[in-house]
Amino acid sequence: MASTARGVTRVLILADAPVLRRGLVSMINETAGMQSVGTPGELRRALTLVETARPDAVVVELGSGRAATLAACRDLRRRFPRVAIVALATSEDPAVVNEAVAAGVRGYLMINTSPTLLGWAILAARAGRTVVDPQIRRVEPSGLPAAKPFAPEVPLTRRESDVLDELLQGQSNRQIGRNLFISEDTVKSHVKAILRKLGARDRAHAVSLVLSSRSSGAGCTCGAHAPATAETAEV
Repeated sequence: MASTARGVTRVLILADAPVLRRGLVSMINETAGMQSVGTPGELRRALTLVETARPDAVVVELGSGRAATLAACRDLRRRFPRVAIVALATSEDPAVVNEAVAAGVRGYLMINTSPTLLGWAILAARAGRTVVDPQIRRVEPSGLPAAKPFAPEVPLTRRESDVLDELLQGQSNRQIGRNLFISEDTVKSHVKAILRKLGARDRAHAVSLVLSSRSSGAGCTCGAHAPATAETAEV
């Protein structure tokens, strides 16, 4: 298979239902910097295709055949340790999340996830972070690798907190402005301040920091979700 342009994240999709496969292919190909490089459909073909397509990440459907899929994830992790694995699942059971992480999954998202969150989870998984869907509120800390909570020296303001919450939902600058009744230029200024305070390289990195901190059980220490004080609230 021909190599893609430098900087493109190559993603293999492993899902049973043809409709889901087609939807995921569209989500990946419409995400900037990502490209779908195959949809094996069957577990027994997945490892062979990983070897030939050389993906950077594999997105797997974790449905009714969970045991077989996780076995394939373990084999994939053993043979191709640099390939990031992100699972799309229907279960919010912490035991299932922990089982998936133990099998080598580094991103665990609900199957109704947004394209933006899926893209961010793939990037975070490639960076070695474990991301659990924010819809899943409780995960046993012992099941996840230890994550270092981030604590910016300067807490986020109330408005920056609002913008960060919108970023977590995958909203664009324009949509954030509409939702918060502020201009797009103001949104951009808040995003720059958030990145600076969190020490994040870009929006995706900022989101992965927050999601990783929440899923690790360490709690968010960015100051964005604490009650506002006179020092942190915007005028």
